[in-house]
Amino acid sequence: MPNTYFELLFDILMYYLPSSQEMIKKISKYSHPVIYHLMDPESQEETRDDHDDKQVATEIMARCFTPTLITHIPWEGFHFVGHEIRIAEATDCYGAVVWPSALVLCYFLETNAKQYNMVDKNVIEIGAGTGLVSIVATLLGAYVTATDLPELLGNLQYNISRNTKMKCKHLPRVTELSWGVALEKNFPRSSSHFDYVLAADVVYAHPFLEELLVTFDHLCKETTVILWAMKFRLEKENKFVDRFKELFDLEELSSFPSLDIKLYKAMKKNRRSA
Repeated sequence: MPNTYFELLFDILMYYLPSSQEMIKKISKYSHPVIYHLMDPESQEETRDDHDDKQVATEIMARCFTPTLITHIPWEGFHFVGHEIRIAEATDCYGAVVWPSALVLCYFLETNAKQYNMVDKNVIEIGAGTGLVSIVATLLGAYVTATDLPELLGNLQYNISRNTKMKCKHLPRVTELSWGVALEKNFPRSSSHFDYVLAADVVYAHPFLEELLVTFDHLCKETTVILWAMKFRLEKENKFVDRFKELFDLEELSSFPSLDIKLYKAMKKNRRSA
């Protein structure tokens, strides 16, 4: 029994009015958005996701460091797989710069080394650019073929050699691969068996996206896994993903909205069941 008139009044109000939390939510909806945001479970989940995204993105970007000493060859430093990796870049060419998507893919390979084991695996990277992703895959124990356009191979070979020599189980190979060109001659289906195809930020040369798709298709067997990090810039990226999904089963592994980057896993559709 209530001891006072006010306690009795309070009990009556609690009986006829909605729960206090619902009441606060309804009131806050029209008062202060911050209060409503804190009380709403969906908003809390969005906040957590946003926090996780920014936290991991910050950790990924922190793997890059600036050299304290200036040398005659400009370079940028990265920390992956317990190694300091020094990458020579060239600002006059898109393919000779380390883009954030490469850092995302390197971070994924390192932190998911058990699930996506690179040891003794046959791996090819398309659009290898400066070679950072290929270097990390090599240091993780893979037999790597790093590919790109002819004009990028000199810098690519230099970076890969200086960062893997005496440090890796299998010496990586650097070779030319122009998307859609002489694929059967240079990478015959009968003898080219890749466990993984790695790609970071390859969807930028929009006039050659059909050739890129043909290249993906040619290099993959039914068991080949594509690990592909992609920065979304224009609507053409979305259209390419739609075309890609016609040939491959696509799974989004990670998303970093703060970087506009998504990380995908893909495997060739089973043609017999398609």
